[in-house]
Amino acid sequence: MYTQNTSGPKTGSKTGFQHTAVSANLEKIRRQGLLIRERIDEILMMCDRDDPVYEQISSFGIGLYTLGYFDCPDLMGVEDIDAGEAGKILQNDFLPVRAADIAADYNLLECPERYLLVVGDPLFPAHFAVPVDFQRQRPFFSKLAFFGSGFDRLSELMAEFSGIDGIGENDFQYFQKKPDGAVASASMGKIYIVK
Repeated sequence: MYTQNTSGPKTGSKTGFQHTAVSANLEKIRRQGLLIRERIDEILMMCDRDDPVYEQISSFGIGLYTLGYFDCPDLMGVEDIDAGEAGKILQNDFLPVRAADIAADYNLLECPERYLLVVGDPLFPAHFAVPVDFQRQRPFFSKLAFFGSGFDRLSELMAEFSGIDGIGENDFQYFQKKPDGAVASASMGKIYIVK
């Protein structure tokens, strides 16, 4: 379970501001984890359908939807993203992070950090995979070109993409999503008219 260390004077009481803030933060993490679990289940359910709309959603859209990046009610509301757009999203909303800086017991459903494994050049990536649980045999969730969405090992992802367009072992990098703002950047600048 994720624990949060806080600095500053201790209140000496479980009703102090510090405890209240940590409790609210843990509740938010649990709620986000539940939503992520629901999105993953929805994506896996869609894989079982013979639906051409799902096939048009790239690994970029699947990965970002899993993390709650889009402001849409379900997977079918995700617009397809090409490699150029994916690169811009990485530049604007994610920060590069070393693999060694990600906790060995990282679990997406219990931690506030959101990571992507990015395959290829970050300015024009080939694939997004979401690290979910490093304690599992298959810690990454993504959509492969021919097999729908599911969980994979790093070795399987490397075998899938190595050699394509010159992708090598050094072209598998991690990025951390910046803390959530008020509105996802995918929906910034859009005007909605409700009648």
